[in-house]
Amino acid sequence: MTETSYEVRIWTSKPRKNAQGGVTSYPVRWRVGDRSHYRTFKTRALAESFRADLVSAARRGEAFYIAPPGLPVSAARRAINQLTWFEFSQRYVDLKWPRAAAKSRAGIADTLATVTPELLATERGKPDGKVLRRALTRWLFNTKQRQEDKPPEIVRALRWLESNTVPVSRLAEPGLMRQVLEQLASRMDGAPAGAKTFTRKRAVLHNALEYAVELGELESNVLPRIRWTPPREAKGIDKRVAVNPNQARRLLRAVGQQWVEGQPRRSAGPGLVAFFGVMYYSALRPEEAAMLRKQDLNLPERGWGELLVSETAPVAGAAWTDSGQRRDRRHLKQRGRGEVRPVPCPPELTELLHDHLSRFGAAGDGRLFRSLMGGDVAESTVARVWDRARYAVFTADEYASPLARRPYDLRHACVSTWLGSGVPSTQVAEWAGHSVAVLHQVYAKVLAGQEDSARRRIEEALKAGHEG
Repeated sequence: MTETSYEVRIWTSKPRKNAQGGVTSYPVRWRVGDRSHYRTFKTRALAESFRADLVSAARRGEAFYIAPPGLPVSAARRAINQLTWFEFSQRYVDLKWPRAAAKSRAGIADTLATVTPELLATERGKPDGKVLRRALTRWLFNTKQRQEDKPPEIVRALRWLESNTVPVSRLAEPGLMRQVLEQLASRMDGAPAGAKTFTRKRAVLHNALEYAVELGELESNVLPRIRWTPPREAKGIDKRVAVNPNQARRLLRAVGQQWVEGQPRRSAGPGLVAFFGVMYYSALRPEEAAMLRKQDLNLPERGWGELLVSETAPVAGAAWTDSGQRRDRRHLKQRGRGEVRPVPCPPELTELLHDHLSRFGAAGDGRLFRSLMGGDVAESTVARVWDRARYAVFTADEYASPLARRPYDLRHACVSTWLGSGVPSTQVAEWAGHSVAVLHQVYAKVLAGQEDSARRRIEEALKAGHEG
């Protein structure tokens, strides 16, 4: 039978400081019988709230357990029956895993690993931060790898976590959730996180809290009620990233003129000219270009053709894909399995694709673009080839600027060209695989640039009507 005692002494909380005088934590110390206990908190408010609960229980004449964690009997019983964050977070990961894309799986793990350090019941005996992060992202929040063999330090970290995370019910506390939001708004090095990163992580946290409500662990999701200003998000593209047609042609030529040192016949660059070309001329995403197949091409000998895009393969990492490959082969973004998105292929791209097929052919499964060994195109190779092309073509100032810094900026340049040419935004959205709302949001500055030409056309139409 577990021993209890009514002999309880609770000390006043004093902040713990480091050598520089900065506050590091707020411990709460108390004694039950002859056994001392303490817990540490990151804020004064949390420490005072916990201490107040202990004082109230002692004043009510409630017995406390002598053995750790030394809580009042009623609080200890609630804690025993409550689901901890350690258990709940694994349930949430396993719920999402089967139907989630590989990048979504990695994003969920990243979010949960970011908030977990704020949901610890104590700092005592806490493992090294980097070890804890590895234990969370590589094993605890990865359904596929959780049962695999682990290094000893990871085993110890997971055992410590199992006993030292707060009950899920604590996620109903606005003060604690405000701390969690602050953590989401920071990178691991302490610098502010990007607005898009914060928005993505907040969405994952919100969904996890909804699941806690569904399980009955929370009465409601407190997140929407917290008045907290998130980082501001730059929703429109930076117009400086878009190359003009002349710059694009020069860059593609520079890609084709590269070679692998010592292996002049096995060039990385020439095999990627059309890869970058489909991004610039047809606005394909890099992961869509990686899965473009010979059977997806509807090309005449010359002139306008059409690309029938139906698959995508974003890079997620082998740990997160079902296949164990770095690329996660899936259906198109925001479309159902088997849906096809027709995209126009301008005459210049038609010529590039014919040249690519005559020189390099296609893989056994029809893929146009592949590594020198025949596998998937590596993102590191794409980045290296593109950087060399920029260095060869641009001036020093242009190379240091945002101009086409990422291959993805070729897609921005293509969409901007379509819009600037007067193609209706509904048609551009269909070709690019966007919703019209997202297109207007991302390319608002490009659309705004058409106002002068639109006014001139209206003025000419009104003038013609007046003359008539």
